[in-house]
Amino acid sequence: MIYLLFSPEIYGLAVALVFLCLSMTRPDPRRDHTVALFLSAIGVAVCLAGLPLEGSLFSGTCRVDLFSQVFKVMLFTGLFLVICLCSNLNGIEKERHSEFYLLLFVCTLSMMLLVSSVHLLTLYVALELSGYSLYVLVFLRREREYGVNSGIKYFLTGASASAVMLFGLALIYGATGTAHINELSRVMPGMMRQPDVSVGLILTLCGFFFKLALFPFHFWAPDVYEGAANPVAAYVATASKVAAIAVLIRMVALGGGHSEFLAHGLAALAIISMTVGNLSTIVQKDLKRLLAFSSVAHGGYVMIGILSMNRTGYASAVFYALTILVLKSTCFLVVVTVADKGQNPGIDDLAGLHSRSPLLAMALMLALFGLGGIPPTIGFTGKLLLFTAAMKQGYFTLVLIAMINVVISLYYYLLVLKAAYLTEPEGEPTPLRVSGPMKVLTAALIAVMVMGGFYPNPLIELARAAGGLM
Repeated sequence: MIYLLFSPEIYGLAVALVFLCLSMTRPDPRRDHTVALFLSAIGVAVCLAGLPLEGSLFSGTCRVDLFSQVFKVMLFTGLFLVICLCSNLNGIEKERHSEFYLLLFVCTLSMMLLVSSVHLLTLYVALELSGYSLYVLVFLRREREYGVNSGIKYFLTGASASAVMLFGLALIYGATGTAHINELSRVMPGMMRQPDVSVGLILTLCGFFFKLALFPFHFWAPDVYEGAANPVAAYVATASKVAAIAVLIRMVALGGGHSEFLAHGLAALAIISMTVGNLSTIVQKDLKRLLAFSSVAHGGYVMIGILSMNRTGYASAVFYALTILVLKSTCFLVVVTVADKGQNPGIDDLAGLHSRSPLLAMALMLALFGLGGIPPTIGFTGKLLLFTAAMKQGYFTLVLIAMINVVISLYYYLLVLKAAYLTEPEGEPTPLRVSGPMKVLTAALIAVMVMGGFYPNPLIELARAAGGLM
């Protein structure tokens, strides 16, 4: 019965096997999407049912607690939202749809293993499994020129980051003599002044900086977002980021909040990532590249909470992971709907969106307001929690720089809204065809974005309970 602790992972594995079998039968895109949608919805319910579970498995290498279970709910929710966007999966060849869903479920399974891992070896294996699934997903784009170029760049940079991280893991193991994170969290705070331990931890974090697309590990992000099929880019921008935040919190918590060297390093990383991400976004005309550079900046914001190295900071980072999931999913819902043939939409393609689909225009407006931190949205709550945690630790200058970056980001978010609301398309505007289920999904995301601004207390309490375990 102890394996019930692993019920979300077992369910994810079972669904992956279902799609492995479907990939060996005659291609049927409509069947594959219906099955994926149904099974991913059940997966969210399984993860929600698993929230109260606690325990450890496999000789203590995997820990099941509220922290890991909350992130598993977010990961399966992200998968469900991405599959909702795949009803008209034009960016992938029809005969590859089963493999596409198979890789999505395998990647989600590996990320769930990642957030439960409390051993350096299982952590590394889970990270690699998720990475290889994402590389192949990028390759699957129907326009081979886009997919192959981006996939090769993604693979090469990912392999380099993986090698650096492996060297860091070896340094940590060599200095401490243990690979269990429970043991590391006990011995490492007293060893943080040793160069091999500090350098080892920083090199290890590099692998997760790559996942979160922090500077200087962000160069892959705009090309991969642009080169991947739109639903794949949505998955990279949401679920992948959620998993990276979870592991970064767990790894940084190893230092026990006693390393000024680590805190200063992370602060420098946060400042550069926010600034480079926002300044690079200003000149973007392609909507997906804009969202990619925006993700770089948001990675910097998340680091403000994590580098606080206390329960308040970790809780704010957990809440911000949910914020990114909701807001970026909404943005990509608009991207997928506007680019109904699977092309890469530009900002100009949003012209007249307010008349072509008022509901989508409203969702986009609230999502961009949220990303910019304007109340009353869930994004405002997320940034408020991050900045409050940093201020309590005395990082006033860091928060001030973050506020300046927020103002910069408002400029390009308003440019996108200007195209959607104030620019009229050439010729007669054509109404966007939005199906009934997509309208329901859009309305649900709008409700979450607004409720997260007006009444965030239940989510904040959950984030505090999860972050408090670090």
